[in-house]
Amino acid sequence: MDLPFDHTTRRRIYLMRHAEAEYIRGDGSRAPDSRLVPLTPKGRAEAAGMAQLLREAPFDRAVCSGLPRARETASIILNGRDLTLEVEGLLEEIRGGDAIARAKLSPVDYTYAMFRAAEPDACYAQGEKFSVFAKRVFLGFDKIMNTMGWVNLLLVAHGGVNRAILTEVTGAGLSAFGAFEQDSGCLNIIDIDTCRDTGTVQRRILRGVNITAEDPPKLTRPLTYMEAFTKRAMSL
Repeated sequence: MDLPFDHTTRRRIYLMRHAEAEYIRGDGSRAPDSRLVPLTPKGRAEAAGMAQLLREAPFDRAVCSGLPRARETASIILNGRDLTLEVEGLLEEIRGGDAIARAKLSPVDYTYAMFRAAEPDACYAQGEKFSVFAKRVFLGFDKIMNTMGWVNLLLVAHGGVNRAILTEVTGAGLSAFGAFEQDSGCLNIIDIDTCRDTGTVQRRILRGVNITAEDPPKLTRPLTYMEAFTKRAMSL
């Protein structure tokens, strides 16, 4: 949409976190490689609910991180629309350490790592540094924003990726990384105002955060996603 005030065009990003993924398999074992996990049956239902909520969204571009859980979520949301699902690998989720490194972490270290993202050399689960991760995500996000020719974009990524994008959009920095909760299958809405002459981004407007198709007021979600996941993992 062209704005009448300063020769800018407004575009919209529908930024989703993938729906619930099978990190813990049906037999109760942990998935050996979290990069390869599919959605759970509940996750497919979450994605289907969001597809219904977004049935009137006029997507003209769709991008995902390329990991199976993001690709599957995006495919359900698109629901047969005639759009090619693009991949931006820079938007893959933050990488934790190996199983041995993770085993040394306390539940508190693991669950609340994102609240320490702004600390010098802070890393996620003994793996990728938050500062390095954020720079990677910003590069991928800027590539998407600076590409013209689209108006309404579906972007399906991950909890950490979305947090990084939201800190950038709001100018809050990594100190706010933990504050942007991202439930499985959630939706964030970001408007991007771009100069029609130069293509430069003039404004970024946050229109919605962590919207879920099921239980929008979060009445049944007293725990954060990481609290619930860690609690379940500890019970195995």
